Amino acid sequence: MALVGPDDDVVARLGRVPGRIAVAGVSGSGKTTLARRLGARLGIPHTELDALHHGPAWTPRPAFLDDVRSLVAQDAFVTEWQYTAARPLVLARAEVVVWLDLPTHVTMRQVVVRTLRRSVRREVLWNGNVEPPLWRTWYRAPEENIVRWAWTTRHKYRDLPAEVGRDAPDVLVVRLRSRREVERWLAALPVVDGA
Repeated sequence: MALVGPDDDVVARLGRVPGRIAVAGVSGSGKTTLARRLGARLGIPHTELDALHHGPAWTPRPAFLDDVRSLVAQDAFVTEWQYTAARPLVLARAEVVVWLDLPTHVTMRQVVVRTLRRSVRREVLWNGNVEPPLWRTWYRAPEENIVRWAWTTRHKYRDLPAEVGRDAPDVLVVRLRSRREVERWLAALPVVDGA
């Protein structure tokens, strides 16, 4: 496993534009946003794992892992590296893991702002789900409250390089520690024709 930073040329290291990319990071780090932008820039389909996981009424979809297997069987994909059961499936096929290792104050602010926006606007998320009213959200168990979940799992990826090195030694890990590094790294990637 090679660990590189925002100024390393991923295309030169791989000898081509990467086609199978997983974006890792804690809640609020911007995984889905970056995955979507990577897909658009590189002309690779982006599939959001949350959309595969959450069924109506926030119930886990029984076909989730089968859907993940189908996703990673494709020649090219960009997705988030999350969900304990799905992570090994994604990692086994990924060429690059982009690790959003942002400061806690950045990710927590993003989670709070996003949760407030979704709750107040009643934004429809995956399969008709919406964030519950704020007064109900706050008093739930951490696994049912995204803000509390983000806080209790904020160190979840601390050992990411060791995990990837052990389970997928050929995968390139790009570690990005700020929004500025994310933008610099993304801007250095080629825009693929037709993207």
